[in-house]
Amino acid sequence: MPAPLIECVPNFSEGRDAAILDAIADAIRAVEGVRLLNVDPGQATHRTVYTFVGEPEPVCEAAFQAARVACESIDMSRHTGEHPRFGALDVCPLIPIAGITMEETAAYARRLGQRMGEELGMSIYLYEYAATSEERRNLATLRAGEYEGLEAKLAKPEWKPDFGPSSFNPRSGASAVGARDFLVAFNVNLNTTSVRRANSVAFDVREKGRPKRVGDPITGETLKDDEGNTLYEPGALKAVKAIGWFIEEYGIAQISMNLTNLGITPVHVAFDECCRRAEARGMRVTGSELVGLIPLAAMLDAGRYFLRKQRRSTGVSDAELIRIAILSMGLDDLTPFDPEVRIIEYAMRDRSSRRLVDLTVRGFVEETASESPAPGGGSVSAAMGAMGAALAAMVANLSSHKRGWDERWEEFSDWAEQAKACHDTLLRLIDDDTDAFNRVMAAFGLPKGTPEEKSARSAAIQSATKGAIEVPLQVMEVALRGMAVAERMAAIGNPNSISDAGVGVLACRAAIRGAEMNVRINLGSLKDAAYKSAALERCAEVLAEAEAYEARTVALVAASIDGGG
Repeated sequence: MPAPLIECVPNFSEGRDAAILDAIADAIRAVEGVRLLNVDPGQATHRTVYTFVGEPEPVCEAAFQAARVACESIDMSRHTGEHPRFGALDVCPLIPIAGITMEETAAYARRLGQRMGEELGMSIYLYEYAATSEERRNLATLRAGEYEGLEAKLAKPEWKPDFGPSSFNPRSGASAVGARDFLVAFNVNLNTTSVRRANSVAFDVREKGRPKRVGDPITGETLKDDEGNTLYEPGALKAVKAIGWFIEEYGIAQISMNLTNLGITPVHVAFDECCRRAEARGMRVTGSELVGLIPLAAMLDAGRYFLRKQRRSTGVSDAELIRIAILSMGLDDLTPFDPEVRIIEYAMRDRSSRRLVDLTVRGFVEETASESPAPGGGSVSAAMGAMGAALAAMVANLSSHKRGWDERWEEFSDWAEQAKACHDTLLRLIDDDTDAFNRVMAAFGLPKGTPEEKSARSAAIQSATKGAIEVPLQVMEVALRGMAVAERMAAIGNPNSISDAGVGVLACRAAIRGAEMNVRINLGSLKDAAYKSAALERCAEVLAEAEAYEARTVALVAASIDGGG
């Protein structure tokens, strides 16, 4: 099982003093096992968002140490900023990433809040999934009245903090600690300086909407229910919180949004809705701004969305999808948008490890030619398959954009997506094959001085050998799917690229034959007879299908070339 991984995204009420910001960052980095992914300061909001990840215990320790620095360094009595806030450490959410449930994450948040209250003397409110009551679940409810109204709020028994003192600390204020789902903070830029007009768009799009009024929608009396609560006319987007504000740093008004469930409202949908609502009110969206990090899937979905609007193929590289998303939403309108820093999966990558897939073509060839036994035939087979599937994708993309074939763009886009999935998987398998070989070598290197050690070593060798068989088996199966796309492109694709489809089939066929050799050579040392039989049977099936694909495709290509078609 993978180690549990959580993310912490604390927001501190300081965005201008570099010495304080660096001290907080240093406190986070000093905790072993924690990786600080991003620091996102804002001068106008006078607020900085830090993003770090790791296993729960070190992440909570890093959050605690960062809170200690904030309490010592930030004086809320002197703080002004555009963003709602009520404390030096304003909000500290923990977010489950992998190998941990929300319930477990909430338990860590409660322990963290208790420690902050007891050891640092902070007034702590628990929110979202860590909240002690439904009334305190919503962050906006906890923060209502902000810092300026906090002293009076703390004096009310119903607003006693969950942990720490009920007395007002003018220096550090109060803090919200909780557990929540992944949230994207997303600001849309407008060609106006009017906060009122930015708010009008924010009210149009946010789930809460705008207050219902009698008569004039702006000046009319606000409608209330029998208990005196304001009634609202819901906005267009579910799982979206939004307000309008003016950012002096850039001289523009923004719609500042929190997207609390990307499965319900993704960033591209929120952006387009803001564009429509702004235009209806005589404004124009000029771009957008991401605060903190965003999941890779959200950027890829956005890229596909905007390509579909252009009636273009979506079966392109991840890098191209991300580029289209950045261009379409103007994510670099105010500051450069670096995917390596702003996309969470990229930011988390271990850049110290050397991966074959990141080498140049020359580097990969020369590494293969060296005296090192890896990469070997398995990795090269996966690379050949990736190139074959990439050629199939190329023909599909060219066909999608072919003049006069506009009505068929979506059909070819679907084929390109299938081919892309194949070459993406095969690229990953290049390194997986070498990793599997290295695990076999490591198993052979285990001690064998005692009967127990010999038994453990033998079991490890058998397990690692099965892993070294599973990878080339997967290469065979994925390359076969690549052949299916390439054959189809030879049959219906752009005739000017039919030879490319043919080469794609041959490259995938070579990948399958090479991977099959790797399967058989590893099967020789395996003791599990049933496993060996099943693996050989699957190899035979894939080889037979591949032979049929090759024959049909070569015939199509030959007929087209020889016939001048």
